[in-house]
Amino acid sequence: MAEFIKLYNENPNQRQIDKVVKILKSGGLIIYPTDTVYGLGCDITNIKALERIAQIKGVKLEKANFSFVCNDLSHLSDYIKQIDTPTFKILKRALPGPYTFILPGSNNLPKVFKKKETVGIRIPDNNIARTIVENLGNPIVSSSIRDDDDILEYTTDPELIFEKWQHLVDVVIDGGYGDNYASTIIDLTTSEPTVIREGKGSLDIL
Repeated sequence: MAEFIKLYNENPNQRQIDKVVKILKSGGLIIYPTDTVYGLGCDITNIKALERIAQIKGVKLEKANFSFVCNDLSHLSDYIKQIDTPTFKILKRALPGPYTFILPGSNNLPKVFKKKETVGIRIPDNNIARTIVENLGNPIVSSSIRDDDDILEYTTDPELIFEKWQHLVDVVIDGGYGDNYASTIIDLTTSEPTVIREGKGSLDIL
């Protein structure tokens, strides 16, 4: 059964962050808050953990469209090809924030994602998520927690999330109520930015 850990966005407790990072490094799955909806995440370098997430989501790992959650723009060069100045300016304006940007993947992608030409990058405006990634030392692979309810697309209450997911993951982080709007997805691999999904992030950044 998963651990239920309370963290505060303004000042995440370092001892609890260390515990979460240790679990991630040992192949654990976490549910954690972002600046949009709660996410299901694991260490990008742990193949067994990646396979677990793919199984939960009912997708083939090689074909899965997971986001890479980073703590700042410095990780980007590890996973994406060189980008031009206008693209970088959009990223600087928008991040951290409620966006997922589709960018051209580089040859350094983890082996399992080698065939992917593009990757979705997230730098959420949420201290808990970014502190976890910073302490882990590499991005986490993430997917949104969806709800089976017809009216509510995403569960926002951490206690309800814990009830539903406690036997599937290793940690559920209570970072307060989540949002019910997902990130805005923008494809920056074409000559003009293309909005794939309009979510919480405003399009004024383009």
